[in-house]
Amino acid sequence: METQGIASMTDEAQIRWMALGDTTRKPLVVMLHGGPGLPDYLSDVAPMIADLAPVYRYDQRGTGASQWHGRHTLSRHVDDLAELLDVWGAGKAVLIGHSYGTTLAGRFCLAHPDRVAAILLMCGPFVGDWRTGDRAERDRRMSAAQQERLRALQQLPHRTEDQEVELLTLSWFTDHADPERGWHWAAQGARQRRPINWAMNSELGKEGQSDPLDEHLDELRACLPTHVEFLGGDADPRPMSALESLALRLDVPLTRVEGAGHEPWLEQPDAVRTHLRRFVQGTVGPEGFNRFTG
Repeated sequence: METQGIASMTDEAQIRWMALGDTTRKPLVVMLHGGPGLPDYLSDVAPMIADLAPVYRYDQRGTGASQWHGRHTLSRHVDDLAELLDVWGAGKAVLIGHSYGTTLAGRFCLAHPDRVAAILLMCGPFVGDWRTGDRAERDRRMSAAQQERLRALQQLPHRTEDQEVELLTLSWFTDHADPERGWHWAAQGARQRRPINWAMNSELGKEGQSDPLDEHLDELRACLPTHVEFLGGDADPRPMSALESLALRLDVPLTRVEGAGHEPWLEQPDAVRTHLRRFVQGTVGPEGFNRFTG
């Protein structure tokens, strides 16, 4: 059974959260969705492990049911997660981040290493000049007409609902290994993961470029918990080599999911389920409960 709630932050922002599983158990798992600027979309992933530990998710401020207007900063989003852990009565948590959510997990670990029991970084974070390879691979997966149409939609000062759905579908279908199923998933997401907070996306993106996670990797490696892993789809348009180099830099194991793109649970659900369950069991087993009591 899923429970939901609204948490008030110290600046009076209201954050909508959801929990699946027995919330009396510790440690809890927090899934951090990507974007930035999208509402939570990990409802299909949480049930894969909710029998092993309670799984919490939330709409980051300014998205979904966590409506908020103001300037977005990475530090404020880190503070939101810390305050949510307080609301949930958790001294520390297992973090599972996806895409931008991996960046948020890393930033949170830098600020609050004592509150992180373990981290699974799924399809990110990407550091260095990964965007060049990403753009090239996306262009390869699109026809010339699709590329031209996407550019035209991006240049419009205002878009209709249908145009917004078309833009997002064209932007997202290349995230997947299978183009036909990818188009279906992208079109579905373009209607469900709305509205997109473009201002949040821009503000956090600019801050991330001015203060990149790349410059904090030595510090991050020093404060990572014992149990950390990377998981990535080998058909993600974002270059796997970028994850490989980061995994080596941080001395963290990386598992590649064959035949999967940026959302591997869609194309290879069994492989992702198996990996997530192994990871969580290794963290919250009998020894884990004794070790992580917060």
